[in-house]
Amino acid sequence: FKDHQIIDGNPHQLIEGVALCAYAVQAKTNYIYLRGEFYEPARTLQRAIDEAYAHGMLGKNVLGSGFDIDIHIHLGAGAYICGEETALLSSLEGQLGQPRLRPPFPAVVGLYGKPTVINNVETLTNLPLILEKGAPWYKSMGTERSPGVKIFSLSGCVNRPGNYELPLGTTFRELIYTHGGGLPEGRQVRGIMPAGASSAIISITDDRLLDTPMDYESVAAIGSQLGSASVIVLDDSVDFAWLVSKTVNFFKHESCGKCTPCREGTFWMNRLAQRIVDGRATPEDISLLETVANQIAGKCLCALGEFSVMAVTTGIRQFRTDFEHHVNGSGSAASGG
Repeated sequence: FKDHQIIDGNPHQLIEGVALCAYAVQAKTNYIYLRGEFYEPARTLQRAIDEAYAHGMLGKNVLGSGFDIDIHIHLGAGAYICGEETALLSSLEGQLGQPRLRPPFPAVVGLYGKPTVINNVETLTNLPLILEKGAPWYKSMGTERSPGVKIFSLSGCVNRPGNYELPLGTTFRELIYTHGGGLPEGRQVRGIMPAGASSAIISITDDRLLDTPMDYESVAAIGSQLGSASVIVLDDSVDFAWLVSKTVNFFKHESCGKCTPCREGTFWMNRLAQRIVDGRATPEDISLLETVANQIAGKCLCALGEFSVMAVTTGIRQFRTDFEHHVNGSGSAASGG
């Protein structure tokens, strides 16, 4: 939800970033692709684009440069898969939103067969300030290997969920307790998903793990991924079998169906996870769910299939007792029965 807030709060900076990128690569035609539910942000952005045209910052001979820049908004139909760059291109061309085989990569053969640069809203919005203040200014924030800032979209079991722009390397503890206001009712952090549903779950077995810097290398070192930094905090009231069932249901729904491992694998993971949560499973079903997830990994056309197994494999490995509570007929592990 950070893109929504960026567009609502400062659409002109995004437009300037797109224009700068367009000038750098000499791309005269540019598209801002928004998910289908972003009706209000699309209207906000269109007003800002119209203003940029009116002031000569877009259109013919931009600011007397002799270069033309046009920006168009395209609303998708809401499919999660269209966040994958080649599926986005297919959708933009009016085809099914499904990934393409690579190579060729979009930078060589992209939209309508032309070389295409694809960047996200946050990256493009950072460009104007970096060019104005210089790379050393930007690199003065963050860490040596992960310089700069990142918008951390904090959600889950916290008192103040929201978007927080912080230097890379800020600790989980600072994000959760200083900015997020801690956990409700003084509960303890049991797990963290640093990149939302697409990431491996970090089991907080040691409080010192909360002091892990949120940069790409440090998060990878403890077995997960920072990715988009959509940080989900999970407290000791969360039943991880339930969490996994909700996660795989999402990926089953969002699978485009193009490749068999993802299409069939997410279906069966969802069926098994739901059977476990409903109390209809056997102990063997837990191992079968893990086996299905391992069969999907490394065999999909795009990252969605790979992401779909993250919560399953790490959830079962680190929180197996939550699954066993359902199988043994004692109900939710979090509720105690």
